[in-house]
Amino acid sequence: MKYLSNVPPFDVTTITETIERALASAGLDTTSGPMRGVTDTIRRALSSGGVPAPMPSNDVDTSIIDVEARIVGNPNDGKGEPELKTDITGRETPGAFVTREFSNRAGTRTYKLYVPARTSDSPMPIVVMLHGCTQSADDFAAGTRMNRLADEHGFLVVYPEQAANANPSKCWNWFKAQDQVRDQGEPSLIAGIVRDVAARHGADPRRIFVAGLSAGAAMAVVLGETYPELFAGVGVHSGLAYGSAHDIPSAMLAMKGGRSGLAHLQNLPAAPVPRRKAAQAVPIIVFHGDRDHTVQHSNGADIIQQASDAHAAEAGAALHARVERGTAPGGRSYTRTVHADASGQPRMESWTLHDGGHAWSGGDTSGSYTDGHGPDASVEMVRFFLAQPRAGSA
Repeated sequence: MKYLSNVPPFDVTTITETIERALASAGLDTTSGPMRGVTDTIRRALSSGGVPAPMPSNDVDTSIIDVEARIVGNPNDGKGEPELKTDITGRETPGAFVTREFSNRAGTRTYKLYVPARTSDSPMPIVVMLHGCTQSADDFAAGTRMNRLADEHGFLVVYPEQAANANPSKCWNWFKAQDQVRDQGEPSLIAGIVRDVAARHGADPRRIFVAGLSAGAAMAVVLGETYPELFAGVGVHSGLAYGSAHDIPSAMLAMKGGRSGLAHLQNLPAAPVPRRKAAQAVPIIVFHGDRDHTVQHSNGADIIQQASDAHAAEAGAALHARVERGTAPGGRSYTRTVHADASGQPRMESWTLHDGGHAWSGGDTSGSYTDGHGPDASVEMVRFFLAQPRAGSA
């Protein structure tokens, strides 16, 4: 291949600075949050051609999730590495925290499964936990301490793990149109994992729940909409409403404050982002910090409004709301809104964490992106899930 001698040198620094200025002019912060990941990817792509790329700044905002997460070993709440055993049926024995793999026509994903140390003869519930960008199953298990709650209440915990070849930042692709429909893409993989675990362990099919953080929370919302017969409840921490985006630009727009967030930053008329309509009235509990600058707090309100509309359409009447205010033992103040049906059964909960950022509320510092000031989102989600009536039992 010939190279032209009059072509100017390939200046990576100039190119990346130009791109960053263009993104900044659109109101997008390239020094932190999701756009930092985009510019870092651009640098890596340019440097792959043999040209040294500028090193990213070490000034990392630890309140966001779109940065490199720490590596966390196999967490078992201080109990040490459990001995891997299976019984005669091939089920993992109590206390096991093991890695498994599932494949279907959409691809392959690994996942970790925790079997509580104390089990019973009754079919166990399942709680599915979807990590955020750059996190791993081990990291998320350590930060949320969900395995400890599994021991206390007797349920299985499943941690699907996003593959780096599916998303370089290991984000669940909640924003892709093909990953927002039933029996396709990532929803089909996660649902397949859950069904496989449920069948192998004889779990209670009427008490399977899904929760997540950030991109994992957005995917949890997708699963509640696309598999309402499988998931009896959804837990959302710092997530987005169903159908908020259909590609990366619309995802950035949604994360900045919903459909009008970017337009507001640019002092332009708001242009609605086409979104899918949610129709499934699945019980849902939502946590969101009102100082979350990665996924703006208005997204939590969008989730509740979407769910309220679905529940009203199903019941033919709006849910009744009551508001409570309090302060967690760790010092974080919050506002909790409970939405109940005509019988008094809570169907939705919304927790606003005052001065809270983009981190799992009440989480353990052994995992990344946690806020120990509380309230404990894991405890409250499990309480909400287990209080839901079993499908078909009423």
